Amino acid sequence: MKKHIFENMEEVELLKIVTEYFKSNIFENHKSSSIKTHSKLKSYKINPIVVKYLSKILEKDFTPIGIAKALYYPRVLGTSINTSFGTRIQNMFVALKLAEGSLIKGMDIEFIDKIDGRKKWCQLKSGPNTINSEDVSPLLKKFTTVTNLARTNSLAMNNSDLILGVLYGEESQLSQHYNKINQQFPVVIGKDFWHRITGLPNFYDKLVQELDTTISSLDTEDFFNEGLELLASEINDSELFNFE
Repeated sequence: MKKHIFENMEEVELLKIVTEYFKSNIFENHKSSSIKTHSKLKSYKINPIVVKYLSKILEKDFTPIGIAKALYYPRVLGTSINTSFGTRIQNMFVALKLAEGSLIKGMDIEFIDKIDGRKKWCQLKSGPNTINSEDVSPLLKKFTTVTNLARTNSLAMNNSDLILGVLYGEESQLSQHYNKINQQFPVVIGKDFWHRITGLPNFYDKLVQELDTTISSLDTEDFFNEGLELLASEINDSELFNFE
């Protein structure tokens, strides 16, 4: 494992670096992709019946802007940023040398746990309710397979070294599905997870505070309407709909 480059870095410096990464690679990227990608009609799989109904709810009529809202709002405000969140944080950990990409199939990152000093093989999840009942068995099977592989290859690994790292939330918020996994393999969430990967016990709480300040200062004026209007214009010109 490579030397942890932040061993001698002040907490304030690491907070600044991670906060800037969030700003550039998550928030600003979301803004630009919302206009570049989600304003294109071809990026949507449209249910022509439901989308007309949603337009009626949103605009009290079947209109280009109503359809645009029905398509654009869920994508920009939910799906697009939530889907990419975990992957971008995973990339951040690797880019900042807080962890390495795992060479073991099914694991996302590997890092030295700053609390117990042991190497951890980790699969990342965004939040405390991001898996469902159908995910539990495949996850347990995946972790068990890694354990068996470790024994076969004489790796110094036990069940506590395979963890499910949840990026935000508190232990009390974990769903029953996570709790079921936690009976066999540790589910490490929020403050505890960030402590283990950075070595800083209050890093998570301070990061949330820093991000609150950063978000408040973001220039978001008109970016939302710009993409929405572009999509509405394309819908108006499309042969998929008849607004007469």
